[in-house]
Amino acid sequence: MEYKHHNYIGMKNLLIVLVAAILFIPFLGSAHLFDWDEINFAECAREMLYTHNYSQVQIDFQPFWEKPPLFIWLQVLSMKVFGVNEFAARFPNAVVGIATLLILFNIGRRLIDEKFGFWWMLLYAGSWLPGFYFKSGIIDPTFNLFIFLAIYFAYMIRYTAKPNRAAILSGVFLGLAVLTKGPVAILVALLVLLVYWVYNKFNISLTIKQILLITAFTAVTTLLWFGYEIVTHGWWFVNEFVAYQVRLLTTGDAGHDGPFFYHWIVLLTGCFPASIFLLTYLQNIRSKSVYLSSPIPVKDFSKWMWILFWVVLLLFSIVKTKIVHYSSLCYFPLTYLAAIQVQRLTEGRFSMKKWTIILLLLIGVLLGIAIGSLPLVGIYKNELIPYIGDKFAVANLQADVPWAYWEMIFGWAYVLVVIICGVLLWKKKIQQACITIFVGTLLMMQITMAHFVPKIEGYSQAAAIEFFQQFQGKDVYVQALDYHSYAKLFYTKKVPPSNKNYYDRDWLLNGNVDKPTYFICRITDAAPYLTHPNLEKIGEKNGFVFFQRKPVAHP
Repeated sequence: MEYKHHNYIGMKNLLIVLVAAILFIPFLGSAHLFDWDEINFAECAREMLYTHNYSQVQIDFQPFWEKPPLFIWLQVLSMKVFGVNEFAARFPNAVVGIATLLILFNIGRRLIDEKFGFWWMLLYAGSWLPGFYFKSGIIDPTFNLFIFLAIYFAYMIRYTAKPNRAAILSGVFLGLAVLTKGPVAILVALLVLLVYWVYNKFNISLTIKQILLITAFTAVTTLLWFGYEIVTHGWWFVNEFVAYQVRLLTTGDAGHDGPFFYHWIVLLTGCFPASIFLLTYLQNIRSKSVYLSSPIPVKDFSKWMWILFWVVLLLFSIVKTKIVHYSSLCYFPLTYLAAIQVQRLTEGRFSMKKWTIILLLLIGVLLGIAIGSLPLVGIYKNELIPYIGDKFAVANLQADVPWAYWEMIFGWAYVLVVIICGVLLWKKKIQQACITIFVGTLLMMQITMAHFVPKIEGYSQAAAIEFFQQFQGKDVYVQALDYHSYAKLFYTKKVPPSNKNYYDRDWLLNGNVDKPTYFICRITDAAPYLTHPNLEKIGEKNGFVFFQRKPVAHP
């Protein structure tokens, strides 16, 4: 019987792998990488391949101390297999997505049952941002999985027959998280541990030995690279890294500042529809029935998840830099708590309040209308332009992106899915309603990635990337003026500059340049360069202006 059970679970896991691969792998290369983050990490991997320097991360062939190398290494391996391209840059996160769904299903079935594992997996994959991120080339999906596993194994110390092994695994995964994104992993873990300790009336159920094991294996894992870096290149990397992390916490970086409730709104709308079911959790959080029965105390794991959710949400609401994916670690606890509510709803343990159904309808219908309106924006852009005050946005809209009225059907189909879900919820047909909305969202994400994202990218950056790509294999300098971009590196396939003066912007503009030099800037910043004595305007397209400077003749 035990063999048959293992074989049954193995078949289910194989099915999850196959379905997840179908969800996350197709269309990875359908659009160019997006500035900044996607191109930043892909360029680091490209330069690592070019220089064969696998111990130090570089950008523009200079040391890049903002991120450790683990995710870059994964991209390097992918590029060795698939080549230096968009698909290869995003493929590691597709694999992480497959692993994440497997892990959620198996942890869920061990905590509660297989049905719960299915719901947790479906809620994660079938909510907009959590599912969409597995098709990206950013660090966060990988980082988040490692942090979640570190916290899960810390929780398991109390309930497993092998607590020391759980402590070791917790330390290893925490170390991997540090190697992925940096010491913020330790900050989050310590805050979660501290809050749990206080909330649990100063009882954390960990021995000194287990705490030491977590600490030791975190240190050992991180020192595999950090230690090598310190021994080989000294402390400068660590000093710069710490200074950068402090700056992110205390100042608005790169124009990415925002209000305190920025991430609250991101989670409500970006994690739709799971976020709506999380709100139902608030209806009866004080009720003991909110925790499903299980041999393992689910109530305790729910504490860990609530604490992780609030620690991440409040921490990144306080810090000055506001970027969408900073709160993405909330996706694990959010979907877990929402999945509990879905299962309780399907078992008839409580009923959704009317206001939550109305909120689901409101957000879902607005999302569908927004998607359905994209073709209209493209078709009637000339009528809309007089109402747009941003000169750069107006110029972006001049891009020749083909649209047709029939493309509206995708957005309106999603509106129909949301309405059907709302009607089913109203009739208390919970299982049918949840499958409808989450599967519908999953399908809409595939359509969005394959059909709409390349068209949106056609407005936002395609002209710039087209400009950069023409210089591949040419002995020239290429520089962006008054805006930051990694696309000029990745899409020109830049090689190390022979003249170190290249890094001096003033030299490129006014010095004795030794090869043709090309510049790009946004139309809103072009005025001073149009009259610059050394620059010749050679073109303009969709909000970007292009300049050339000829090399200076030497006597």
